[in-house]
Amino acid sequence: MSDINKEILVVGLGSMGLGIAQSLLREGYKVYGQDKNSIQTDKFIKNGGVYTNIPFDNLEAVIVVVLNEKQTKEILFGDDGLVKKMKANSLIMVCTTVSPNFAKEMEALSNNENLLYLDAPISGGSKKSSEGKLTYMISGNKKAVEAARPILNATSEMIFEFGETVGSGSAMKAVNQMLAGIHIAAMAEAITFGISQGITPQKFLEVISKCAGTSWMLENRAPHIIENDYTPKSSINIWPKDLGIVLDIAKNSSFSAPLTAVALQQFISAAGSGLGNEDDAAVAKIYARNAGIELPFNTK
Repeated sequence: MSDINKEILVVGLGSMGLGIAQSLLREGYKVYGQDKNSIQTDKFIKNGGVYTNIPFDNLEAVIVVVLNEKQTKEILFGDDGLVKKMKANSLIMVCTTVSPNFAKEMEALSNNENLLYLDAPISGGSKKSSEGKLTYMISGNKKAVEAARPILNATSEMIFEFGETVGSGSAMKAVNQMLAGIHIAAMAEAITFGISQGITPQKFLEVISKCAGTSWMLENRAPHIIENDYTPKSSINIWPKDLGIVLDIAKNSSFSAPLTAVALQQFISAAGSGLGNEDDAAVAKIYARNAGIELPFNTK
């Protein structure tokens, strides 16, 4: 491919960022990475990534896949921010879940530095990220979209475009996160309710996955509870931030979102109970605790 010699920096090598980096490496890109987690950086290096001596003068793009707005802004525009090191007309592609207004702020600051900015939130989870099958919801001007197109094609199976008004992609991601967070909390409530009625988690998943009450989140997360494996694919700590963004947007739009608010409180309760770094399916432990149920349910 014509872009095979491009050099790209991925900032944030968690499950999603590492997957993006791996997909780009498979496509022949030279990929540099930054992350504070040595376990993730070791995985990145073993896959062929480079962690030192980043040639900012040669970088075509910086992809940001970190936890929140604060980290994103600090990485890009802090005292040692990347924008001051990047060459003119190179691309900043932010995949972090942020508010539309924050995305607009980042674009304005990037434009002031003669840099392109793409609002590019992602969905699909760690598995699809590692397979190069993410879904993107992008918004940005035509030059930014064109610059990002090879990266998007190398790392995704679906790209939804929301026009040149930056923030529209993040608005769509907020809608997705609203549903995803509610569905995880609903799954946790339903599976523990079933246990309280003598229904094993295994039977719950077997039946509900074939009924109208199922959802992608239910089918993906219920096995974590059944297997008693809360190794984080997506952690509890993500949801107070993401659903908080959803409710902030809703508040600014005078929109009532009561189901989101209830789901948020369950994730906050889980985080406050020391479960923040566990898989988000661990929110079921809050329902189980309140009902006096032990997970996993012992059928023997």
